[in-house]
Amino acid sequence: MVEDTYKTILTIAEGSFIEKRSKFIAIALPVHSVDDVKTHLEEYQKKYYDARHICYAYMLGADRKDFRANDNGEPSGTAGKPILGQINSNELTNILIIVIRYFGGIKLGTSGLIVAYRNAAAEAIIASTIIEKTVNEEITIIFEYPFINDIMRIVKEEGPEIISQSYDMDCNITLSIRRSMMPELRRRLEKVKTVRICE
Repeated sequence: MVEDTYKTILTIAEGSFIEKRSKFIAIALPVHSVDDVKTHLEEYQKKYYDARHICYAYMLGADRKDFRANDNGEPSGTAGKPILGQINSNELTNILIIVIRYFGGIKLGTSGLIVAYRNAAAEAIIASTIIEKTVNEEITIIFEYPFINDIMRIVKEEGPEIISQSYDMDCNITLSIRRSMMPELRRRLEKVKTVRICE
């Protein structure tokens, strides 16, 4: 069984948590790249320029292998890690959670910080709409025009999305389909005469 779905969030969501007068504001954002992450971080660092700490964690990619946690001056492991822990326990990806802390004058200690950052991140996730997306793959084929009906029949039956198409002397179509359905689509396309698959 090919793993070809992942969970992410639909739109920006906010949560907050107060602990001993320290206020923690958590923002969960859908992201697709490290550049997205950097853009959002710059934006929120400007917006909350007066906050004591702006900590974050993110997870990218369907395989959930690209991630980072940042404590932004809090004791090591007390902020970014608990935020990342919430992303992991909800099995989310393509998500950035930023937690902004306004210091309330009372030190929380390491265990207090861990609980506060974890709870703030959890509140942002609770406020989010979690959606499931499929991991899609693309295939580009080139074939001669007389075989267009054969190709279109396969497209209709297998249901891939047509990304681009051009019909000249040689026809060229790019299709996108769920990873688990790609082998069957490829097998059927390869059987059509004159078809070349562009790798």
